[in-house]
Amino acid sequence: MATAKELKELSADDLKRRAAELRDTLFQDQLKRATGSLDNPSERTQHKRDLARILTVLGEKTRAEKKA
Repeated sequence: MATAKELKELSADDLKRRAAELRDTLFQDQLKRATGSLDNPSERTQHKRDLARILTVLGEKTRAEKKA
């Protein structure tokens, strides 16, 4: 996925949309893991890290807007 530098260029709405998509993906990964059909467990870890990265950038943007 994108780096933090690339994510900072996106709008807050785009970040929220990507976060929602990643949450859906993580839910699907969790179901696949429970049924034993998860092909690549490292993808789940990467999705979790991407979601954390997006939420961090989104938090920075909202705090910056409150100060301004």
